[in-house]
Amino acid sequence: MAGRLSLLVTSPRVAPGLLSRSAWHALDDAAAVLARDLDEPAAVALVEAGVPVEAVPDVPVPALARDLVARTGDEAHVLWVGSADGDPGLTDAVAAEVTRMPSPPEVEVVVGSWDVQGARLLDVVAVMDRLRSPGGCPWDAEQTHQSLVKYLIEEAHEAAEAVATGDRDHLREELGDVLLQVAFQSRVAQEDPEAPFDIDDVAAGLVAKLVRRHPHVFADGDASNPEEVERAWERIKAQERAAKGDHAGGEAGHAGLLHGIPASLPALVAADKVVSRLARTDRELPAPAPGDVGAELLALVARARAAGVDAESELRRALRALDVPTD
Repeated sequence: MAGRLSLLVTSPRVAPGLLSRSAWHALDDAAAVLARDLDEPAAVALVEAGVPVEAVPDVPVPALARDLVARTGDEAHVLWVGSADGDPGLTDAVAAEVTRMPSPPEVEVVVGSWDVQGARLLDVVAVMDRLRSPGGCPWDAEQTHQSLVKYLIEEAHEAAEAVATGDRDHLREELGDVLLQVAFQSRVAQEDPEAPFDIDDVAAGLVAKLVRRHPHVFADGDASNPEEVERAWERIKAQERAAKGDHAGGEAGHAGLLHGIPASLPALVAADKVVSRLARTDRELPAPAPGDVGAELLALVARARAAGVDAESELRRALRALDVPTD
């Protein structure tokens, strides 16, 4: 009688030894555990765990399928350890093989591990590393933090435009381009001889900041509405600046209001941030002097914010409305 063929599939984005319970049961029950290459990460992990793994000859997929099915004779249970590339075409070849048999073996796919949310970010890191490493892309290899800045700014603006248009496919693509810039800058930073850091350091810093600035979620903070959250956020930022010895921070005076706002930020966006900071300190803008266009614009931004309207978005909307064909 025919036996059983188990095809063990795992995610290359998960540590190869972290297998599901069903995978370990299948491995314990198998009379033979086979793999294409004993240097494959999954095979290495199994051997280290004490599971004997036999390497099979590197043959075309149809021949491999015939070999695996043939080994299930006499009720044998054979387990194939899937390769990192997913063994393209193997399941189809096995299906074609067993359909020709009068008494085919039982064939099952055993899922050893699944991708967790965010697992494809590991692919981003791996691809970026390949592009930047020797033998990769010569253009990517010569880039610096400074040379990439223009792309970072450009991609951020293109993502903002995609949000405004409401095109979901376009937004997904542009967010990917922004992500590329983060991965690229982090990969460049990894090579710095004096102060290196990598994408994990960037992510760790972000996680720590998010937890620290959301005490109402992760600790005993009591902010219960968006306004209280914003005030707590600014207060925590001020405490962080003080802890770093940054005495130029705070919100007492003009320098404090502009602290941390990049000079390259569009003036309308910067104005909104300043107005927001003023509001959190219960201060008001002085009335604009007659003819002072800049002060009048700032007052208009304050009006928009008080009405719950984003001045930058509204101005962009008005500009798009003007972009109509003319006779």
